[in-house]
Amino acid sequence: MTGATATARRVLAQLRHDPRSIVMLLFLPSILLALFRYVFDQQPQVFARVGPQMLALFPFILMFLITSVTMVRERISGTLERLLTTPLRRGELIGGYGVAFGLVALAQSAISLVVAQWLLDLGLDRPWEALVFAILGSVVGTALGLLASAFARTEFQAVQFMPLVIIPQILVCGLLVPVDAMPEVLQWLSVVMPLTYATDAFSSLAAGEAASERVTDLVVLIGFAVGSVALASLTLRRRTP
Repeated sequence: MTGATATARRVLAQLRHDPRSIVMLLFLPSILLALFRYVFDQQPQVFARVGPQMLALFPFILMFLITSVTMVRERISGTLERLLTTPLRRGELIGGYGVAFGLVALAQSAISLVVAQWLLDLGLDRPWEALVFAILGSVVGTALGLLASAFARTEFQAVQFMPLVIIPQILVCGLLVPVDAMPEVLQWLSVVMPLTYATDAFSSLAAGEAASERVTDLVVLIGFAVGSVALASLTLRRRTP
């Protein structure tokens, strides 16, 4: 636990000295959401229907990209290799990164929700529950980014994982076509995609359904986050003797 805390502090200290990354992490989802709102300025019903799902989608993509590139940069710079020579366990190392970016996800989700709910008039009935799912979506994106970074040797390769990991999820999560209306094979594929549960939770919130309707989404997203962090710990290896 001490090693994870120290790692989290180091990552946050690095971020504090990188204002451009801070601005991107905290405010880019809100900026994209505002742009999406004004694209459909003449069709407010479209924003009311799809806007809540964007609260899950934008942070998910951004956290995946930033996390995977950051981890690969740590490996290229030699920082990761040096850390792996210390008594710090791999689980503590990955856990530290997860905690640091999880805190960033908390701030990012809170800002996005405030902008969506009160500036863009999204009108969700349960904003605090929406905040929980927004954070979970960001954390799952972070966890998948940590996992993907284990298979990338360069930052360019890390970026290349985005169309492989993210775009299929956008296509089958129910954002473009309801999952029930897809071919059966795609319905099965959507079941193993975490973005499906994140967007489903926000659709349920927008429809005003009871909290019990989102228990499955909550449990599955937590499971994806924990499982991805565990796999990232297992696949983390030194690449020098």
